[in-house]
Amino acid sequence: GIAVGMATSIPPHNLGEVIDACVALIADRNLPLAKLLTYVKGPDFPTGAQLHATKSELEAIYTSGGGSLKLRSEWQVEEEERRGGASMIIVTSIPYGVERKSIVEKIAEVIISKKLPALIDVRDESTDKIRVVLEAKRGTDPQLVMAYLFKHTPLATNVQVNLTCLVPTDKPDVAA
Repeated sequence: GIAVGMATSIPPHNLGEVIDACVALIADRNLPLAKLLTYVKGPDFPTGAQLHATKSELEAIYTSGGGSLKLRSEWQVEEEERRGGASMIIVTSIPYGVERKSIVEKIAEVIISKKLPALIDVRDESTDKIRVVLEAKRGTDPQLVMAYLFKHTPLATNVQVNLTCLVPTDKPDVAA
C-alpha cells in the first residue's frame, strides 16, 4: 500500500466536481467513465495556467490511469505610453508546482545571455495575484517572445499523472 501511495501522482481537482461525481456514483454504482467525466472536467490547478489537453486526451488519462498534461502560463500585453508604445508582456498565471522565483531567474538568464534580444527586463510585481512583467523592445512580436519562453523556461511544463490505486476484491489472494 505504501509503495502505491508513493508512486501515485494525482493532480488537484475541483472539489465540487468530485463531490458531484461521487453523488452520481452513489446513485448508480455502474456509471460509465464517459458519464463521470461530465462531472469532473479535468484537473484544476490552483496557480491557474492553461491546460493544453483535449477531452479525448483527458479521457485516455482517466481510462489508462496515467499520462502527461501540458500546462502553460497565461499572459497578456499592455502598451506603455511613457516608453513610446513599447509592449509589456504580463504573465498572469504560472504552471502548478513551479516557483515564480525560478521562472523570473530563468527569464533573467535569457535576457543576460542575449538569447532573446527583444526582451529588455523582467520583474516580479506579484502581490496576492501573479504579475511578472516582461519589458520588450518597441515593435516586438509578443507571440514570438512567448513561444521562445515557453520552450526555454518553466513557463510551460508537463505534469505527470499516475492514478494508481489498490482496489479491494471479494476473494482474498492468500490461501487460508
